[in-house]
Amino acid sequence: MSTTMETPMPQSDAALPERPPGPDTAIELSGVVKDYQSRRGEGFRAVQNLDLTIGAGEFFSLLGPSGCGKTTTLRMIAGFEEATEGRVLLYGQDVTTTPPNKRDVNMVFQSYALFPHMDIFSNVAFGLRRHKVPKEEIRARVQEALEMVEMGDLGKRRPTQLSGGQQQRVALARALVNRPRALLLDEPLGALDLKLRQTMQIELKRIQREVGITFVYVTHDQGEALTMSDRVAVMNRGRIEQLGTPEEIYERPATKFTAGFIGTSNILAGQVDRLDGDHAVLDYGDSGRVLVPRRLPVATGDRIELTVRPEKISLVDEPLPRGCALRGSVKEVVYLGTSTNYTVATAAGSDVVVFQQNSATFRGHLGRGDDVWLSWEPDHSYLLTDSGAGPRAAALEDSTTAG
Repeated sequence: MSTTMETPMPQSDAALPERPPGPDTAIELSGVVKDYQSRRGEGFRAVQNLDLTIGAGEFFSLLGPSGCGKTTTLRMIAGFEEATEGRVLLYGQDVTTTPPNKRDVNMVFQSYALFPHMDIFSNVAFGLRRHKVPKEEIRARVQEALEMVEMGDLGKRRPTQLSGGQQQRVALARALVNRPRALLLDEPLGALDLKLRQTMQIELKRIQREVGITFVYVTHDQGEALTMSDRVAVMNRGRIEQLGTPEEIYERPATKFTAGFIGTSNILAGQVDRLDGDHAVLDYGDSGRVLVPRRLPVATGDRIELTVRPEKISLVDEPLPRGCALRGSVKEVVYLGTSTNYTVATAAGSDVVVFQQNSATFRGHLGRGDDVWLSWEPDHSYLLTDSGAGPRAAALEDSTTAG
């Protein structure tokens, strides 16, 4: 969501003090619901019974497609939207009905909202001057904020003399100079080109580490969330599908939605032919077998869905005696320089994508129509639940989610 507003600064008649260390929990949402009413009187629930805890000093991302409720959730934390039900707490204080200018947070939007008639120094100093902070302290704090975003020597320039990436750094400095206890970022890199966006991702994480305050970041870009976050909440239809570290979310997706939304994932469906110790087995006779760990309850005869990532699969001439193996035929070959992507029609009835690294030991390209065996370790297969229902990943146990 893009807007030209900037969060009003916290009210104060004196210099804003250094922030004392807070408790372990920075932000807590308890049973939060947000309903909207259309002009026709039709109701729409944007956020559904959300429970969420964000730690102090954490870089936390809300990730999901448009309309999933992530920006609405952020705006309820900021105070721009009021929860229909439930509570919003900042460092243990209930702020559910507290206006934005009374909350110790700042917000950075996709639109930089810089004042074009002011130089960069004055843009960053604007909020401090409104609060009548002493001039010497303003000078020191603004310079410190500009140095933090590597803009220390550009204070005399006007916004029109800066690139998009530089303007975003200034907007970030303006938010940080107030020393908020939490910074809320609503797709702030969305207007930048790909290369600059990737550079700014690294910079944002560096800045967050240096200032040590809580960042809550909204994005639909999975690469941004995986690159920067300590934890990620994947949202869908107003609920949290899965919550965990970037590695947990990517390597061990808990639902079909998460598996499909994060990266590229192969989803296979079939009936369990037998149980073999801790694994369920899908047997395709001479055309192979798929084993999946029984992390969820499953019995012989059950219809299941499982996922395996493309980079976990190897292309081999003959099936290996152990592990997962599927016979297939190459349908498509895409050369990407560092890797080659293959689409293989398999005996399981599904097309499977394989990422083959173009390393020094790579045995050469396969062509369309070539027969091949796909092989991977059973531990790289993951059972999936339906979207928004059923068991969650272990990471959810202490901090989540939608009901």
